[in-house]
Amino acid sequence: MSTAPGTRPEAFGIAEWGLLASVALMWGSSFLWIAIGLEAFRPALITLVRIALGAAALFLVRRSRTPVAREDWPRIVLLALVWTAIPLLLFPIAQDLGVSSSAAGMINGAVPLFAAVFATILLRRPPGAVQIVGLLVGFAGVGLISVASATGASGSAVGTVLALAATVLYGIAANIAVPLQQRYGAIPVIFRSLLVALIVVLPFGVAAIPGSRWAWPGALAMIVLGIFGTGLAYIASSTLLGRAGSTRGAVQIYFIPVVALALGVTFRGETVGPLALVGIGLVLIGAWLTSRRERRVDASAPGPVQRPEP
Repeated sequence: MSTAPGTRPEAFGIAEWGLLASVALMWGSSFLWIAIGLEAFRPALITLVRIALGAAALFLVRRSRTPVAREDWPRIVLLALVWTAIPLLLFPIAQDLGVSSSAAGMINGAVPLFAAVFATILLRRPPGAVQIVGLLVGFAGVGLISVASATGASGSAVGTVLALAATVLYGIAANIAVPLQQRYGAIPVIFRSLLVALIVVLPFGVAAIPGSRWAWPGALAMIVLGIFGTGLAYIASSTLLGRAGSTRGAVQIYFIPVVALALGVTFRGETVGPLALVGIGLVLIGAWLTSRRERRVDASAPGPVQRPEP
């Protein structure tokens, strides 16, 4: 397992903020689509369908067939496990056990902290002081949103642990994705990782078919979740990670609880306490601080490498 610095240490520009916003909207709404899908489909079937649709969408893009070196396949397999197969199984199970869509989004908000921890270990240098402050401020905002929603967010302890485990894996995946994206671009890497994940989850998804039933709302939710929340969202996310590095790029996750919270309140009737607005403000401030120009702590550390476009 290895990682690399981002190719663009400068402060976020229009491209970076655009990628961040698209990821926040697609992944922030994914918890709502999962909740709708759970009304008809078992959790493992949701995972299978969304991965299959995401892979099918990317297969239509010619760039997905770009060759990948044999020595990088172990990293792609690992990425498929920790970024796709396992977390996408754990989150629907967690919500099926009673964790609300907004609560799941809030737990997911810890990803930037885990990404920063693993980046520090793998790169052997900590983030810059401004980025550290931004990460802590943003996480404080996620915590306030969580506290504000505690009265309306139910869930078992087991479901919460499963969601937290998925969040830790996402932190690892953010670091693995960086050098792969820089070497090949996002589409070839994500397409192959989705194919590997599809093989892994296939037995679980097939086993869940007898306990599921057909429903148009759930089916339509799966189409959106698969094409946008799995295919395109992973492309946008890995592109941002390659440009900004895992620590700064993972700040995209801080906006997911905000989107999940808004959709959960609007469409699922989930309640939110008054501290949520303060939490959202802290998330915005934390994201802005983390997005500032990255200052290398170690001058001898390897600089950014050139990468192909997605």
